[in-house]
Amino acid sequence: MIIKTQLSEKEMPEKFYNISADLPEPLPPVLHPGRKDPVGPDDLSPLFPMELIGQEVSQDRYIDIPEEVQDIYKLYRPSPLYRARNLEKVLDTPAKIFYKYEGVSPTGSHKPNTAIPQAYYNKQEGVEKLTTETGAGQWGSSLAFACSKFGIDLDVYMVKVSYNQKPYRRALMETFGARCIASPSIETEIGQKILAENPESTGSLGIAISEAVEQCVKSDSTKYALGSVLNHVLTHQTIIGQEAMSQLEKQDEYPDIIVGCTGGGSNFAGIALPFLGKSFRDNSSIELKAIEPSACPSLTKGKYAYDFGDTGKMTPLTKMHTLGSEFVPSGFHAGGLRYHGMAPIISHLTNLGYIAPEAYTQLDTFQAGVTFAKAEGIVPAPEANHAVKGAIEAALKCKESGETKTILFNLCGHGHFDMQAYIDYFDGKLFDNKYSESEIAMALSGLPSVG
Repeated sequence: MIIKTQLSEKEMPEKFYNISADLPEPLPPVLHPGRKDPVGPDDLSPLFPMELIGQEVSQDRYIDIPEEVQDIYKLYRPSPLYRARNLEKVLDTPAKIFYKYEGVSPTGSHKPNTAIPQAYYNKQEGVEKLTTETGAGQWGSSLAFACSKFGIDLDVYMVKVSYNQKPYRRALMETFGARCIASPSIETEIGQKILAENPESTGSLGIAISEAVEQCVKSDSTKYALGSVLNHVLTHQTIIGQEAMSQLEKQDEYPDIIVGCTGGGSNFAGIALPFLGKSFRDNSSIELKAIEPSACPSLTKGKYAYDFGDTGKMTPLTKMHTLGSEFVPSGFHAGGLRYHGMAPIISHLTNLGYIAPEAYTQLDTFQAGVTFAKAEGIVPAPEANHAVKGAIEAALKCKESGETKTILFNLCGHGHFDMQAYIDYFDGKLFDNKYSESEIAMALSGLPSVG
């Protein structure tokens, strides 16, 4: 029997959790790309509304969720928590496996959790248009949905390899009223430059960010929205972990291990940070596993250093695990994980030893996703397959040791718009993309010099 634990609307969290208030060591400051000194509100105001800038540097443990945002959340939140008994049986493991299912959102992933408040805060400041980037299209479609709720225009620069691989996500963005552009494009100077150097460029999130930022700074009525990496984005996602904590309490359970996939870090942060913050306050311990693609291994192979968030080197400098802002990953199907860097908070906590990163190949993660789909009846997105793989490996280790541990992972989205990837997998057309050591070395050689 599958156990589903649901909360009522009245039990939905009314505040975001901000782990900055509980960090054992403060985050390294964000630096101006030219001056190399800490940025101030005026440096960020061309990109973000002041409320989000305030949240980015806030030390408050909790931030109120506006009622207008809560009302839209109620379309799909609280999201369900499942006990994966069928998967446990297939694996023959003594472990208890729970997963938080974010695929119930209007766009099928966790991304609306931050898209909705970001659109709201921009609307409150009179912003008429937003620009953004997207990899697999989950963020772009989520922001398109949110902008449609608040009457804001939106341009989305979608990484070209995903633009071609995932036409249904592109159609979803357009259904909600957004304009979707394949990146690199001829609409921006950075896009034209990259296409001149490589007309066949498949694009990257770093390139798409540069295009979106370039368009934003050219208009006073336009702001930029980011779907991962930044502190305020991770803070918005903590509604996932807070709900999971309440749902597990109803089952008289608490996780020993928490697993999530990582590209920029937002869904992993959403499930993990509320539990990690509690462990800091209680002086207890919890095992956190961040799972990334072996073809873009920023946590397991990257350098912890200051770097640009985009290929065009227009963004402020953040200290993070990075493969170099000019690194362009191969075109594997988990488009949402094809980012050269990792969120500063996740990087910082990994550097301090609180998060254990693991990397897996594309074929191994798809195999895990198929195993999960057969057992639990949900087809995961390619990105979520990484979390499934990490959870399965943790459960198999329990089988070897005989330990009865409780595992919680975030199933951050369904794969209904990714079925071509599964078709390719079953047809033997997918392969394990390998990153190039020489390309990473070249990209890392271009890291900015910071005193």
